[in-house]
Amino acid sequence: MSITTEERAGVIDRLIDAEQERFRKMHPRSADAWQEGKRHFLYGGPSHWMRRWAGGFPVYVDEASGAHIRDIDGHDYIDFCLGDTGGMCGHAPEAVIDAALRQLKRGATMMMPTEDSLWVGAELSRRFGQRHWTLTTSATDANRAAIRIARMITGRPKVLVFSGCYHGGVEEAHVEIRDGRVGLRNMIHPNGIDHDTVTRVVEFNDVAALEAALAHGDVACVLAEPLMTNFGMIPVDPGFHQALRELTRRSGTVLVIDETHTLSCGPRGYTGIHALQPDIFVAGKAIAGGIPAGVFGLNQEISERLWAIVPHVNPRERQSAHLGFGGTLAGNALTVATMRAVLEKVLTDENYSRMIATATRLADEIRGLIEANRLPWHVTQIGARAEIMFMAQQPRSGADVIAGRQAGLETLLHAFYMNEGILVTPFHTMLLMCPATSDADIALHTAVFVGFIDLLRKTGVI
Repeated sequence: MSITTEERAGVIDRLIDAEQERFRKMHPRSADAWQEGKRHFLYGGPSHWMRRWAGGFPVYVDEASGAHIRDIDGHDYIDFCLGDTGGMCGHAPEAVIDAALRQLKRGATMMMPTEDSLWVGAELSRRFGQRHWTLTTSATDANRAAIRIARMITGRPKVLVFSGCYHGGVEEAHVEIRDGRVGLRNMIHPNGIDHDTVTRVVEFNDVAALEAALAHGDVACVLAEPLMTNFGMIPVDPGFHQALRELTRRSGTVLVIDETHTLSCGPRGYTGIHALQPDIFVAGKAIAGGIPAGVFGLNQEISERLWAIVPHVNPRERQSAHLGFGGTLAGNALTVATMRAVLEKVLTDENYSRMIATATRLADEIRGLIEANRLPWHVTQIGARAEIMFMAQQPRSGADVIAGRQAGLETLLHAFYMNEGILVTPFHTMLLMCPATSDADIALHTAVFVGFIDLLRKTGVI
């Protein structure tokens, strides 16, 4: 017997309550630790993101290795979240451990380069195109630097981003269009900064809106992912990247491509696979094996325009110019050593092939279950990453996600997964593979997903 939309929402809420109660009973030590953490941290943990797990509180981790995490209550999890990409190399990869320990014994940070940096710079250009690189402590810092450089060389004030994007904690880029208004994601403080003074926001895949926004002549740069991954995965329309590149060149706008998540596509990222031609390339998170790091690389033209404003240091001049990006710990010796280990020994062609094949198997098995049960859901896969969305069709824009997302069902799935030993990205249902993710891990995920469908069917939700 079918139920009304209101009744269905009530059933989902009760199921969430039941799963969260099951979670509390299974995790007494983590529950106590969370209460203690709330006494000392602004949002309970060292990072406010840690509060966002669907159990009602996060598990406290005892150790992690490869694709698995063990919590302080003794539960083992298959980790498909992988630090929301920061752990894409897997937890505690041997090559990274060896490089980190070796460098720590020789000094972690000196604000001077090491010979490892020469190898890293050459490898970044080999993978992502000949560029002039700078290291930062995060992709947020790299994007902030890209924005500053674009403003310096164009003299323009605004940044164009796509609604629902995420490029780190950059004020200009943490925005969306909702109910016809532009404001911070989820309208957390809509009466704060006037984003119209610093940002233009259009929907992803909307070429006409992009062209109109750039026609004002006040946009310093477009900051974009190759496809959107942080608002639910939104694939890119055929021809959109060609239009984006043509329109930015025509309007004199710097094009910044942020590959922090889409680095999961392969050794050269989405940019290399699809021959994109960004003026500035950004990556972060996974690139140093979990050690905080980001990189940005300028093409020759952008480099020369910047050097015309801030030239290489003349030893006879007072060396006081600070460009306002990077920071004291940027490019430190520890990060450079681990980045070399990642690029040389972990994010290799062989490991990418394994990760992508594993993601393909996971996506195919989920897709088969969705089709067999005639559910109005879909799966998107890009490289080593897949996402389950409770929508019949893939979204084309942030507006589509806002209109179609079923937040209650997502929360229920996440809570159910955690109770069954599976972790996925807590902000939406994105699953990432690392080199250590095994066939057995995929088989267990498939079994748990079957259990989730059975739960929904038994309670009348589907």
